[in-house]
Amino acid sequence: MATAPQLATTIRTDKGKGAARRARNAGQVPAVLYGHGTDPKHLLLPNRDLTAILRNNGTNAVVELDIEGAKQLALTKQVDVHPLRNYVEHVDLLIVKRGEKVVVEVNLLIEGDPFSGSLVVQEASTVEIEADALSIPEHIVVSVEGREPGALITAGDLELPGGSTLITDPEATLVAVEAPRADATEDDEDDEDDAEAAAE
Repeated sequence: MATAPQLATTIRTDKGKGAARRARNAGQVPAVLYGHGTDPKHLLLPNRDLTAILRNNGTNAVVELDIEGAKQLALTKQVDVHPLRNYVEHVDLLIVKRGEKVVVEVNLLIEGDPFSGSLVVQEASTVEIEADALSIPEHIVVSVEGREPGALITAGDLELPGGSTLITDPEATLVAVEAPRADATEDDEDDEDDAEAAAE
């Protein structure tokens, strides 16, 4: 991300669940901004603009906040989404500076086709890396192309974007390629035969 998207904010003066609910009903998302030894600032973000930024840049989006005329770069460190209604309830924003390195969790994206008939088992959905605040990848690709049963892909096997450093244990298994259970169908058929015999 060469430049950070702009996001206008207002300072939140009312606290509590009732005030947060009223803010969300008005199309705003409660947020807190912290980091670099500063006192936390409680803000309100426009829900529509925030949702568009998260959709286009992922959950590790870096935005340039306009806080009553003052500009501040911030990373969306945590995004809380309602488990049923799927709307953003609250956002934690971490102050960052240009050229600064940050530690973030990045989603894994599995691509490719393994050896015919093999099963791909994903052991982890994210890895932790350190990257430039303005160059955080939206995802990291894990290729399973042509992998045979028994193959393991660890964090150390990943190809990271330039300037990024792996924080996750390099030995941690991310993806395993397994042989298909050829006897699964036979077991099901045997169970059905046993059930029919018992019924007779």
